[in-house]
Amino acid sequence: MKDTPENISDITLTQNDLSIASWTFKHGKKAGRFTDTLPSGALTFYPLSGTRIKPGVLVVKHEKQISGEREIFWDTFLTQISITIEREFLDKLARKVQLLDESDKLYKTLFNTISHELRIPVATIMGASETMLSSQFDKTIHDSLNKEIFKASNRLNRLIENLLNMSRLESGHITPRLDWCDVNDLVNKVAENLRNELQPFNLDVVIPDNMPLVKLDFGLMEQVLHNLVYNATQYAPHRSNIRVKMYYDNGNFVMQIMDRGPGFPPDALRLIFNKFYRVDGSKSGGTGLGLSIVKGFVEAHNGIVIVENRNNGGARFTIKIPSELPELEETDE
Repeated sequence: MKDTPENISDITLTQNDLSIASWTFKHGKKAGRFTDTLPSGALTFYPLSGTRIKPGVLVVKHEKQISGEREIFWDTFLTQISITIEREFLDKLARKVQLLDESDKLYKTLFNTISHELRIPVATIMGASETMLSSQFDKTIHDSLNKEIFKASNRLNRLIENLLNMSRLESGHITPRLDWCDVNDLVNKVAENLRNELQPFNLDVVIPDNMPLVKLDFGLMEQVLHNLVYNATQYAPHRSNIRVKMYYDNGNFVMQIMDRGPGFPPDALRLIFNKFYRVDGSKSGGTGLGLSIVKGFVEAHNGIVIVENRNNGGARFTIKIPSELPELEETDE
């Protein structure tokens, strides 16, 4: 700062100036030009003293010594700027403490949730395996225990996959590898993987006979469809329809997943894709990552995903992803 207008870049602090600034900050006394301490330099160093902290040091290049009313004005200015900087610093510190507190709570919630989700399948696998090793059973009981182990293994695998996928999204390492895909293959693959979960339901697949190939990352979209269909099996009533509808519309591949479950509370619709968000009173189990992964993978395709409640009950997820139509010579290769 200078008594006359001058760009702040015109003041360059030497190593000696920095030493004076450090002395001023430490002792809370002004130093430099027009003072009794190290007056040989060209700059004057003023300590900024707040009510609770020392915000720093103000460096000024005076053309002449100040005195009288001007000195009183200058002291008042230093007090005001000290208070302002201190208030700003303390506000930022308070926000940082609040953020750290919220992060700590989130970490504890996430840790407890993941620990709980890991314990259940691990306990099932260990219990069933121990029983099989320590006793002799007929084939029916043996097969039943094998199924329990298989179900628990699948649950454990889903949890690990979701955590790994979320890590990939957070790190920005998701780059879709686009290729021409037959969406019938996509549905068939997911239906096969979720065969046990879909047994109590009627899976209704609606795909036009003239549906063209679409350009997608098959692996990412398989995970998207898997998460949405699996989510429907967890909340829709048994013997109800779970519908998967796919079509091409105005340059977009459109995929809809519909169920007849309870749907979502209106105030939850805007939060449903947030990480770790779970609707109050929802079925126990899960980490709240599945739908946020769906959103991340769809957006990696430059697409959008929308959730809404159906008129007669249930939820509908609509995904739109830009996709060109294949040239004939591309599909014949």
